[in-house]
Amino acid sequence: MLKTIHPSRTFPDELLSQYRQQGDPPADAVIASVADQYGRAGVGSLLRWLGNTAESDGSAQHPAVQEFLQTHALLPNWADSRQMDIARQFFQKHRVSISLILGCYSLPYCYAGADGARVLWFSERIRNDTLKRLEETGEWVFSIMKKRDWETGKTVSRTLKVRLMHAAIRWFTLHGGQWNRDWGYPVNQEDMAGTNLAFSYIVLRGLRKAGVAMTDDEEEAYLHHINVTGYLLGVAEELLPRNRREAFHLDRAIARRQFRSSEQGQGLTRSLLETFERLSPPSGRNLPAAQMRFFLGDEVADLLAVPAVPLEKRLVGLANSLPIFPKLLNYNS
Repeated sequence: MLKTIHPSRTFPDELLSQYRQQGDPPADAVIASVADQYGRAGVGSLLRWLGNTAESDGSAQHPAVQEFLQTHALLPNWADSRQMDIARQFFQKHRVSISLILGCYSLPYCYAGADGARVLWFSERIRNDTLKRLEETGEWVFSIMKKRDWETGKTVSRTLKVRLMHAAIRWFTLHGGQWNRDWGYPVNQEDMAGTNLAFSYIVLRGLRKAGVAMTDDEEEAYLHHINVTGYLLGVAEELLPRNRREAFHLDRAIARRQFRSSEQGQGLTRSLLETFERLSPPSGRNLPAAQMRFFLGDEVADLLAVPAVPLEKRLVGLANSLPIFPKLLNYNS
């Protein structure tokens, strides 16, 4: 049977270089309003509220925050409810494997982008409390794959809070005295697009590596679903791949431009590995590194200094052996 060949955009260096110097103007304007009125302490207070996933009431927040949460709560006009349903069902079916891939592939894959990893390193949020940050990431991913949370508005509200959190981190990074604009704008559009790919296209690639059978419709639906959340997170629509072919080209372009060995990327990866190892039984301490190296491949794993552990091939595919997002795996769609 012939497969449909989708038209594909390319992502030239000139385009990505422009987006590397761009943040998220609407969200950045909100943080600027808070900073103008309340200074650094006000931005810090807002960041604490944004990081509290149990708190959704924004009525006590700055008017600019309230207005942002209201005006940006609409889905893009290209959002397809049928594709989103397919994606959520797909996630439900493969959530254990996807959890493994998120922890052992998607997250460290982001750390391979050396300049983007600097923001995470400077913020200290991940390296100082890796488990908490990991749990927050898991809660958000499971929420965006829960239909009821979309229907109640919880997913949209939580995602917009994450978007403002990124803007607050961007503000602190720019005002911290350590940032070099040669690295790009902190939490810039190119890095945001790369993260979006890590949660969509890279997950699909990880499932293929693990031997999971998927239909074309399921893969395209999953990509579409994450693109909808990427839109809510402020990723420029021009950097949201419309199909797997475009995702391939965008991933290749960003990796070629940004992936290299760095102290920050290796440090973040080490923190992640140490967290997984502490959660693993003694007999499975090598499993996180083995899974990371399997999914990442030797070239990227070497950039991140992932240990080459013995018995790697025999360990691959033992998703249930790794305690990644254990509290969330019993959720209902």
